[in-house]
Amino acid sequence: MRPDELRSHQWYGTDGLRSFSHRARTRQLGYLPEEHLGKPVIAVLNTWSDINPCHVHLRDRAQAVKRGVWQAGGFPLEFPVSTLSETFQKPTPMLYRNLLAMETEELLRSYPVDGAVLMGGCDKTTPALLMGAASADLPAVFVPAGPMLPGHWRNEVLGSGTDMWKYWDDKRAGLIGDCELAELENGLARSPGHCMTMGTASTLTAAAEALGVTMPGASSIPAVDSGHDRMAAASGMRIVELVRQDLKLSRLLTPEAYEDAVATVLALGGSTNAVIHLIAMAGRSGVRLTLDDFDRIARSVPVLANLRPGGQYLMEDFHFAGGLPAFLAQLTDVLHLDRPTVAHDTLREQLAGAVVHNPEVIRPRDKPLADEGGVAVLRGNLCPDGAVIKHIAAEPHLLRHTGPAVVFDDYKQMQRTINDPALGITADHVLVLRGSGPQGGPGMPEYGMLPIPDHLLKQGVRDMVRISDARMSGTSYGTCVLHIAPESHVGGPLALVRTGDLITLDIEARSLHLGVSDEELELRRAAWTPPPARYGRGYGALYSEQITQADTGCDFAFLAREGEVPDPYAG
Repeated sequence: MRPDELRSHQWYGTDGLRSFSHRARTRQLGYLPEEHLGKPVIAVLNTWSDINPCHVHLRDRAQAVKRGVWQAGGFPLEFPVSTLSETFQKPTPMLYRNLLAMETEELLRSYPVDGAVLMGGCDKTTPALLMGAASADLPAVFVPAGPMLPGHWRNEVLGSGTDMWKYWDDKRAGLIGDCELAELENGLARSPGHCMTMGTASTLTAAAEALGVTMPGASSIPAVDSGHDRMAAASGMRIVELVRQDLKLSRLLTPEAYEDAVATVLALGGSTNAVIHLIAMAGRSGVRLTLDDFDRIARSVPVLANLRPGGQYLMEDFHFAGGLPAFLAQLTDVLHLDRPTVAHDTLREQLAGAVVHNPEVIRPRDKPLADEGGVAVLRGNLCPDGAVIKHIAAEPHLLRHTGPAVVFDDYKQMQRTINDPALGITADHVLVLRGSGPQGGPGMPEYGMLPIPDHLLKQGVRDMVRISDARMSGTSYGTCVLHIAPESHVGGPLALVRTGDLITLDIEARSLHLGVSDEELELRRAAWTPPPARYGRGYGALYSEQITQADTGCDFAFLAREGEVPDPYAG
């Protein structure tokens, strides 16, 4: 690509008043003409903030990215964008995923940039950045934040999230006390970086690598490893070459790439949240991805990653076992190997020579952790548009279960009453939470791992069938049916369930059935009234007007639809 063919040339290279102004203002920033004129201008989109522990190191990593851009002959400009902290943002960062996607798209479209390095990793930042970048369709490389170091407590290795849920239940069951809990607070999360289990963060960054938009092996490098710094610099170098080749995201994010990302997520035993995010990401790429695609691919791939919460090990173990290149090399029979990536002409070339160094962490095909992918898609009269369950994280005896419902209308009510002896909850009951979907949550919070009542925990019960229109943390576990669509807030069948109704879950049959006649459901539907609007104004009102349901990715309707968006006139 010649300098006058660069997108940024429209801002800097013409003879008009505007270009004169742009050059003068760049001098105001302290840059010499030879530092930027005629060079690829690279936007470094950084989701760092002081309150996002997953990204607290990205301010330093941005310097490595910029170092790489300079080395390759480009001109880097760092842009701060929204930080979506899974650990702190309420009611849920899922409410703001599409806001970051909008910010990403419009920033890349409106400024004089030729390509982008996207820096994220906490659960919603990966899909948000890639959704926005896909809509803008410039060359881009994604830099994953990387997993934190393994946790430690006394003589135990801890997995963030997964062991948080476990030991909190132990505290409620009276097995540990306040002193032990205080020690756990200090040992659960020991460094910058996202969760080091195969939770949502690791699942989505692995999906990004499988899509071909990261440097090889990038998704598993621990956040504090010096290799992470080197990867960031290599990403900065690579984006300059991608701009010169005019290799836009649309050439990478193909139907084949998304199928490979789905196969990767399922073979990793990854987070159910990936179902929503990949459907939304594919939609931004003009690719139709559905729940049926997940179910079809799940039946063709085994689970080969022995990682918590469904397995034994953590992301640092996975990295030193060979990382995603070694993992994908076990799946070449189901992958599309002739598609390009940001680093190689073909995925086949990228995986050449990848070796598994620990077959206990990355299992061979003849010794899988499970014979089928880790997420099942359910259908039935309770979820006509689908629901999902991470069945490899469930107790086997609950994979086919019928029990009476105990219904909670919202999360606050559930918190207040779950331990009420008057409810008479037994291990055979099915806990049902509604009012927690995209509209009802709002934002579909991670409420789906409903707590087991204290009295059952003290009896040794650690799993029950739980059903909701909410999501679940990818670090969590249990027999939790999630993403029921349509959600209860818009009148889906979940809104009609009553305490005492029999519900049957059958994973093998991929079925979720409410044991109530169609006639009775129609009577209940006629008596149902929609809940009042949650927002009178602001972003929440826009969200409520535009958000789609879980089965279609929870994108905004006006962002997901087809249509051209012109580049701005810069002259």
